Amino acid sequence: MNRRIRANATRTTAVAALLTVGIALTGNAAAVANPAGDRATDHAAFTSPTGSRLESVTEIDERHLVLHVYSASMQRVVPVYVQRPADTSAARPTLYFLDGAIRREKTDVEEFLADENVNVVSPVGGEDAYWTDWKEPDPNLGVNKWRTFMTEELPPIVDDALDTNGINAVAGMSRVGTAALQLAIAKPGLYNGVALYSGCANISDPLGHAIVKLSMGQYGQGNPDNMYGPAGDPEWAANDPYVNAEKLRGTELFISTGNGLPGRYETLDGPHIDGSPATLFRQLYAGGAIEAVSNYCTHRLADRLTELDVPATYSFRNNGTHSWGYWNDDFHDSWPVLARALGI
Repeated sequence: MNRRIRANATRTTAVAALLTVGIALTGNAAAVANPAGDRATDHAAFTSPTGSRLESVTEIDERHLVLHVYSASMQRVVPVYVQRPADTSAARPTLYFLDGAIRREKTDVEEFLADENVNVVSPVGGEDAYWTDWKEPDPNLGVNKWRTFMTEELPPIVDDALDTNGINAVAGMSRVGTAALQLAIAKPGLYNGVALYSGCANISDPLGHAIVKLSMGQYGQGNPDNMYGPAGDPEWAANDPYVNAEKLRGTELFISTGNGLPGRYETLDGPHIDGSPATLFRQLYAGGAIEAVSNYCTHRLADRLTELDVPATYSFRNNGTHSWGYWNDDFHDSWPVLARALGI
C-alpha cells in the first residue's frame, strides 16, 4: 500500500478495518507523521482547494481500500473504492472507473488490471445523477454537484493520498459512459483518455433527452428538469458531448456499441442471467431496444468526430444487447487505448 495511506491510517482489524487519519491537533492546525523522510505533512495536503477533504480510510486488504471523501459542494461524504497498482514503488496513473458499486461487481475490471501499474478509482453515488452539476436540488436525489466533485474536489485528494503521477483516464458504460464524456468536455486535459461503452452522447436532441428522462425514471427517480432545466434549456447543449465534441481533441478515445441483435451472451447461461428466462427476456427485448438507440447515438458521435478530424478508436459490434457481458468485453478491448493514454 502507498506509504502516505499507511502513514495516515491505523489498522483495526486484519480485513475490512476502518482507518482514521492520525492527526495531531495544535489549535486549528493538523499534522500527520510521514515515514518518507521522517517529516510532518500538514493535514491540509489532504484537503482540496474547495475545502473538500479526506476524512478516513477503510482498508480491505493490501491492494484494496475505500477513501471516505467529504465533498464541500454537496456537504456529504462520498465513498471512493480504490485498487492500488501492482507496484507502488513509483508514482502511478489513475483510471477513474465509474461507478464504484454495481459496475465493479458486474465486471472483472479489478481482476483484469491486477497486474497493471494503475490506480483504479471508483467513486460511488453520482451514477443516477449523471455525475454532473444540477441546476436545482432534487427531492429524491438531493444536492448534486458531481461534476465539481469529479473535476475539482476529488482529483487533488486522490493524487495526494495515493501519491499518483497526475495522469488520468475515465471510463463508463451506458448512462455512466455518457457522464464520462461529459466530464471530459467539462475540463479538457484532466483526463488523457476516455472510454465510452454503449452510451448516448447527444443528450440535447429529442431522442437523447428522452433517453436521459427514461434512465432517470427507471433508476435515479430524479427529475431531469432539475438537472439542466426543461428540454430546450441551453444547459443541455452546453453539457452535450456531441455538440462539444471539439473539446475532446487531444484525448485518447475508445467508443463501442452493439446493435441490439442477439449475440453470444443472449443465453440462459450468459453473464448475470443465472438461468432466469425472465432476465433473458428483458435482456433480449429491453436490452436490445436500448442498445439499438445507443448504436444510433454512437454512430452519430463517430460522424461528428470524423467531421472534426478528431481521432478515436471504434468498436461497432454486429450484434449484442445493452448488457454486462458485452461491456466487460469492451473494457478489455479498450485497455490498450486507455493504457496508452495513461502512459503504461
